[in-house]
Amino acid sequence: MSERMVTTRVGRLKVAVHGEPQRPTAVLWHSLFVDERTWARVVPDLARDRQLVIVTGPGHGTSGDPGHRYTMADCAGAALEVLDAIGVEGPVDWVGNAWGGHVGIIVAAQHPDRLRTLVAAGTPVHPYRLADRLRTSLLLVVYRWFGPIGYLGEAVASALLSEHTRGTDPSAADLVRECFAGADRKRLTNAVVSVSLSRLDLKPVLPDVQAPTLFITGSAHPDWSPDQMRAAAALLPHGSTQVVDGTAYLVPLEAPTAFSSSVREFWTAHPTGQGRR
Repeated sequence: MSERMVTTRVGRLKVAVHGEPQRPTAVLWHSLFVDERTWARVVPDLARDRQLVIVTGPGHGTSGDPGHRYTMADCAGAALEVLDAIGVEGPVDWVGNAWGGHVGIIVAAQHPDRLRTLVAAGTPVHPYRLADRLRTSLLLVVYRWFGPIGYLGEAVASALLSEHTRGTDPSAADLVRECFAGADRKRLTNAVVSVSLSRLDLKPVLPDVQAPTLFITGSAHPDWSPDQMRAAAALLPHGSTQVVDGTAYLVPLEAPTAFSSSVREFWTAHPTGQGRR
């Protein structure tokens, strides 16, 4: 695996490339509040079929940010700048978790020539609900003043992981807390305000997504029920769905075997051209 920092419109982003370069390329973009480490459990399986380009989003991990507010479209543009910088030509397979799924939808809708397939896990496409926006805004005030205190770390873990995962997989909960605690306070705050509190309704753009798309949600996801997911998938020209029991937002971390199997089966159903990257 190689790692580098790539300068983009949303700051310098950490990019890791894993797997054989002659294989088709898949881009992985993680959820808000965590970083690229949440992919670690699925990387070995996914790398059997793809060269993986793993992007750490702005304000997370060791990635920077632009020093001002940015949009989901800015993140999509940054993803294309990453691909250009590392020399990946032609369409790629996109795998996004929550925030990463939102970015992938924008790329697919606005740049159809750059995506071959799209997987969006734990990715609500409706606008942020008022109650959730108010709750997040309050927690953000506490975070700005006191940093990642224990109460906030527990709140983030409880929001992103199902009760089942928190009770049976303490290492997953520890990783979420560690990602949150290790983030730069100013940059993470900017990310939350830019792409979470300002989350737009993506349903109107779904008919423009021509790439075969797989929506995945956890049975315990608090903001993206199976029924909501299926209704959204019906707006896609080539949409399909998968529900993973006992998980919430972070399906790749909570149920890596089920997630990897679903993604690889989806890729098999939509094969790439021989030799295409």
